[in-house]
Amino acid sequence: MAASTYSGISQRTTAWAASEMLDHAEPIIVLGKFASTKPIPKNSAEQVKFRRAVPFTVSTTPLTEGVTPTSAAITYEDVSVTLGQYGGVIEISDKIADLAEDSVLKDAAMLSGEQAAETLEMITYGIVKAGTNVYYDKDSHVRNTVDSVITLERQRKVVRFLKAQRGRPITQMLDASPKYGTSAIEGGYIAFAHTDVEADIRSLSGFVPVAEYGSRKPLCPEECGSVEGVRYILSPLFTAFANGGGTASTNGVFSTAGTQADVYPVIFMAKEAIGVVALKGANAMTPMILNPGTPSAGDPLGQRGYVSWKTYHSSVRLNEAWLVRLEVAVDDLTA
Repeated sequence: MAASTYSGISQRTTAWAASEMLDHAEPIIVLGKFASTKPIPKNSAEQVKFRRAVPFTVSTTPLTEGVTPTSAAITYEDVSVTLGQYGGVIEISDKIADLAEDSVLKDAAMLSGEQAAETLEMITYGIVKAGTNVYYDKDSHVRNTVDSVITLERQRKVVRFLKAQRGRPITQMLDASPKYGTSAIEGGYIAFAHTDVEADIRSLSGFVPVAEYGSRKPLCPEECGSVEGVRYILSPLFTAFANGGGTASTNGVFSTAGTQADVYPVIFMAKEAIGVVALKGANAMTPMILNPGTPSAGDPLGQRGYVSWKTYHSSVRLNEAWLVRLEVAVDDLTA
């Protein structure tokens, strides 16, 4: 398919299209806002390296008078991840472009931005959801026996684990704009869950809704509230394991098929638990637009045009000990 960034449109229109895509992509991405991020350098290799310093061991040996202790050197370790290329194409016919009442180019750019964001968010979610630290609704349960909703006791167990592993509270997030930058936030652990879990989260003892934060600002529009220092962010993209749990009727929890409970992962995250390539900046997404009416070898009458996008992306779990998945059911809400 023949297409290039500036085929059939001006440079200004292409810049507008890129901004339009990013503006519509930005609100959908929530996991990436709280990850360690790397911009995409031009003409670089397909691997991205996240670099971190190795902590020193505790020094418990008393100093000897007049003797200088052995010095220690700072060492670093790299966590490498290979970039993947992703993209999508929307076809526009010349008849639609000529006769349709709607602003086809604007709608195509909007939909492309949303498609790009959901694609990358789901890729990151898949990486995060596969973490090795997992708690279930009860100590005696595994996934196929999950039949209870989230409780304060389960949250406290997860938080205790994160603190024991020296997981630090998250204190900054990516700015809510297409530009690349960060802003400071009030420190705390972040929990990510599907919107179906909201009713059960709101029922937790000590839940504080965003509307009652006062001087505290919500992290993003998707934040629903906090419980004992854990701030909950919800998205319909964080899908459940449908029919993957225990008997749904035991505690009146939701089941897609009406028999086995749907199991919902609630992802608790400390600072620098994951790394992503951010959907930010000039190199984040390449819009390619070919207007209908542009003849080509495969389309001599110029009957087809295309709005498309492509980008590079990678996600990686940087520290397994700072990432915990709690698997629970949700109330059926039919009573």
